Amino acid sequence: MAKDEKGLTPMMKQFFSMKAKHPDALLLFRCGDFYETYCDDAIETSKILGITLTKRNNGAASGDEMAGFPHHALDTYLPKLVRAGKRVAICDQLEDPKKKREEIKGKRGLTAMDKMVKRGITELVTPGVAMGDNVLNYKENNFLAAVHFGKGACGVSFLDISTGEFLTGEGSFDYVEKLIGNFAPKEVLYNRERKQDFLKYFGSRICTFELDEWVFTEQTARQKLLKHFKTKNLKGFGTDHLHNGIVAAGAIMQYLEITQHTNISHITSLARIEEEKYVRLDRFTIRSLELVAPMHDEGTSLLNVLDRTVTPMGGRMLRRWMVFPLKDVKTINERLDVVDYFFREPDFRICVDEQFHRVGDLERIISRVAAGRVSPREVVQLKNALMALQPVKSACSSTNNEVLKRIGEQINLCESLRERIENEIHPDPPQLVAKGDVIADGFNSELDELRAIRTGGKQYLIEIQQKEIEQTGITSLKVGFNNVFGYYLEVRNTFRNKVPADWIRKQTLAQAERYITPELKEYEAKILGADEKILALEAKLFAELVQDMQTFIPQIQINANLIAHVDAYCRSQRQPRHRDMLGL
Repeated sequence: MAKDEKGLTPMMKQFFSMKAKHPDALLLFRCGDFYETYCDDAIETSKILGITLTKRNNGAASGDEMAGFPHHALDTYLPKLVRAGKRVAICDQLEDPKKKREEIKGKRGLTAMDKMVKRGITELVTPGVAMGDNVLNYKENNFLAAVHFGKGACGVSFLDISTGEFLTGEGSFDYVEKLIGNFAPKEVLYNRERKQDFLKYFGSRICTFELDEWVFTEQTARQKLLKHFKTKNLKGFGTDHLHNGIVAAGAIMQYLEITQHTNISHITSLARIEEEKYVRLDRFTIRSLELVAPMHDEGTSLLNVLDRTVTPMGGRMLRRWMVFPLKDVKTINERLDVVDYFFREPDFRICVDEQFHRVGDLERIISRVAAGRVSPREVVQLKNALMALQPVKSACSSTNNEVLKRIGEQINLCESLRERIENEIHPDPPQLVAKGDVIADGFNSELDELRAIRTGGKQYLIEIQQKEIEQTGITSLKVGFNNVFGYYLEVRNTFRNKVPADWIRKQTLAQAERYITPELKEYEAKILGADEKILALEAKLFAELVQDMQTFIPQIQINANLIAHVDAYCRSQRQPRHRDMLGL
């Protein structure tokens, strides 16, 4: 979308400079209270979203196409664009327009561009790297995949950035094609120089993105992975020998940098896809057997029949079991024994069932903690989930089933984190920190004082007025406010001789005079800035808590995986007790 800048307004010049950074993405350009799209982006966006396409006067002879929507509707419209297979670059205002106007007021020699609000691309959302609940299906993984065409083998890697699960493997083209069918990635990366090979082996129905050839080198890939995991090699993950798989995994890490997803501390390991443990199912078999999706609109998949999971993690686990059937008889029998235990112990099942309804999506919440995108409500949900784990841990630990007993021993209650959330966060906070009332009363003395000023301002002013009346004997004294002087003390002329010497006169009226005092001005500064200071302090305290929560990411990820297993076992007992089916 190259554009001749001659005749363009400064804002449109800024738009095209941002667009040039990601020419293959739809650019949502923040303009005041709206996100706007222009030119070809506007035409495409209006078709996908069903919004009005109009024209914008950009300073040229004819206007460019424009389509936009209110900024608060981003959560409604962004998922539609991503589900349509589009990459979306979000360009936000990096400065407050009001403060910008105050900064440049009275300054001379500024160009039109100098007066523009600074903008920058804050996020690049693609089908494979979405993290918001509004885009994701809560019972499906959202995998990003990468394929590397190596010598004699094909490497493949899968990452769900919303959960932190990172896998890699390698094998024949047929094997990799089966894995892509099993994991059903929303986006696949490959070397643009191997486009014909990709189309030959994997077809054209997959949402893909091409990367430069230099990304697909083992040296580059290993450096990326070792730097992220802070290790000397990958032997601890059991993947060091997978040379082609490592290249694919490194390509994914490079793509995260490109899309500005750099807060990824929740990606804590790179696991090998253990192909020897599972029956290989290709895409045709999965579709023909209607394992996860029906072939007809009126049909029902096997997964829909079996899935009675309560937690999102359990739903995703059961789906994985469906497309990766086990081959090992011992492991199958272990699963069946656990399912049988649930059937024979209804009290245990009821206990677990009650607690799982309180857990929520523990896996994705902790991933958003790592990315710094967790909301106050999600933090409280995390606390509720940790509280729900206590009875589950006790119940599992006291069973006579070895698998459940091990799960009970491994569950980490993270009591110190739970207590911090309970002490620091309001029990019913808003979704956004900017709404205020996020931090609990009594946690921070400065915040409590500011809140007291905000809520008790009128009463405090009455107290000041009464105190000054008593000290001066000016019975007609009253406290007032205007936009010119702020708060003031008004004294009728008949009491003017009683005014203390340290009062500062600010205004003379026909029947009275107005004064200010140091105490009144000090309080004015507090009360007028209280709301702004409250929001800033709450944001700071919340950010500090989220930062500290990141040390608990590995423990909570383990908890989420354990809960997923128990939930999948628990729901299976509701189905007919046919051992072959339950062993999936």
